[in-house]
Amino acid sequence: MAKYVVNNGSIDIILGWIKAGEIAIPEIQRPFVWDSSKVRDLMDSLYQGFPVGYIITWRNPDTKLKDGTQSMGKKILIDGQQRITAMTAALLGEEVVGSDYKKKKIRIAFNPKEEKFEVTNPAIQKDVEWINDISSMFKSGFNMFGFVNSYCQSNNIQDQNSIGEIINKLLHIRNSNLGIIELSHELDIETVTEIFIRINSQGVVLSQADFAMSKIAVNENYNGVHIRKTIDYFCHLAKNPTDYSTIASNDTDFARTDYFNKIKWIKDHNESLYIPDYSDLLRVAFTSKFYRGRLSNLVSLLSGRDFETREYKEEIAEASFKTLEEGVLSFVNETNFKRYLMIVKSAGIINKSLIRSQNTLNFGYVLYLLLRDKKVDQAIINKTVRKWLVLSMLTGRYSGSPESMFEFDVRRFNNASDPQSYVKNIEEGELSDAFWNNILVTRLNTSVASSPYFNLYLMAQIKSGDKGFLSKEVEVKHLIEERGDIHHIFPKKYLQKNGYNNRGQYNQIANYAYTQQEINITIKDQAPKVYMEKVKEQINSDSNRYGEIKDINVLMHNLKQNSIPVETFDMDYSRYDEFLELRRKLMAGKIREFYFSL
Repeated sequence: MAKYVVNNGSIDIILGWIKAGEIAIPEIQRPFVWDSSKVRDLMDSLYQGFPVGYIITWRNPDTKLKDGTQSMGKKILIDGQQRITAMTAALLGEEVVGSDYKKKKIRIAFNPKEEKFEVTNPAIQKDVEWINDISSMFKSGFNMFGFVNSYCQSNNIQDQNSIGEIINKLLHIRNSNLGIIELSHELDIETVTEIFIRINSQGVVLSQADFAMSKIAVNENYNGVHIRKTIDYFCHLAKNPTDYSTIASNDTDFARTDYFNKIKWIKDHNESLYIPDYSDLLRVAFTSKFYRGRLSNLVSLLSGRDFETREYKEEIAEASFKTLEEGVLSFVNETNFKRYLMIVKSAGIINKSLIRSQNTLNFGYVLYLLLRDKKVDQAIINKTVRKWLVLSMLTGRYSGSPESMFEFDVRRFNNASDPQSYVKNIEEGELSDAFWNNILVTRLNTSVASSPYFNLYLMAQIKSGDKGFLSKEVEVKHLIEERGDIHHIFPKKYLQKNGYNNRGQYNQIANYAYTQQEINITIKDQAPKVYMEKVKEQINSDSNRYGEIKDINVLMHNLKQNSIPVETFDMDYSRYDEFLELRRKLMAGKIREFYFSL
């Protein structure tokens, strides 16, 4: 089987194909991200006759209709959109949509005397040597001879022939050839991706989500354009809510649809805990509805593939688009999204810094939507999703490539008569006593402050309403929200003065505790046994230098909340390693207690 065929076509012909719909550019596949100078350079390369690379198309398979006839698949432009868009902007004068979704014109000027291109600016517009917008020369009815005569008169040029030859060379840009690589519809995504990477000189990697979005966007029969815009605009507004008015005014047809009405709430949502991109949204919608993890399967299903007969059938494509649309609308549903975030926060994840794995958040939402579809009691949904989020963090369940594990888990949750029983089975297999007493303690032996295990410890403190180290009233939750200080219980400078100069030694996460800044400043570089003695002394004095604790029982409870071993009262640098071992065990114990309280 030939993987692809290579042809050449003039720019004029290719732009004609796109206008006629023979090659489909996925609508809003990517906003136009080139700056104007790059468009200028492309025009110069075409003028000089330099090669400007290939465009890559991937043909949709022909699908079998219910009456037995074949529906011809379109070619999808999967690489080259920026170049094609630049050409339509510069040569045809069409507006482009930027990354902020604002429409703009890119005008490229040309100086025939110097044979030089430039981005149009006010100075060029006033200079008769410059043609301030070359698109005017590519419009139907352009009179080249009249233009040359007028230009030469304005610039006192006697040799009209030389200027005529230059203008003719400029107009021949549209006859420049562009390579066209057409990939076979029989190729799987992995092969398409490999070909793309090998051909693409800039090394840009298209993900499976990119291919899926292309398939969605060019489908005119099953609402693909609206599905695609719903995904793209929702994710964009979640990140850039101020672009709402721009999108609404630039895409008035879509703004009048019920789809836009269902996503516009996100512009007023000020929570940054979970900001999905189109890949996240697609994965969640697909996995929650199709019980599959590989987005390559979504591409095949949207193409109408029958996995048993290997044929492509229109009814499969139709059903797949309908199911995907249901999944997308479930994802962007305001009630679903906000209730899921409440569950996330109820697990102690109150800040994006506490969870590095977007895949964990994605599967948590998959699980929430799946259990909602199965009409599981809301209290059970809350408990199951909350526990699963923490379990996934504890075990690194979705680190690396998540697809196979997504599929494994979603199918078992779907088949389980009781979702809580499945969670319990995983607990028994992966969260044994050996995990809590040995494995987790070992994993806490790290100096990486963003470690998921330190984050789990902080989540446990948040969930318990613990106060900061030596704080009487201020909770760890408040310190994290207001960016409080992470204090070294054995102060960093103190350890450095006593021979602990390796960052991996003094920055151990078992040496960290959240505290108020003023307490941290007061402690400075004192040994724990020194400043802890002063804390005890202030209980019976009028001083409040080390926080506001004035009761020994409150102090001991605070140390317990912060997993500080009581031996710390008598510790200096000579017992630092002992301190770390004791505290790791206490931290692991706190995380264990936290998990089973969910």
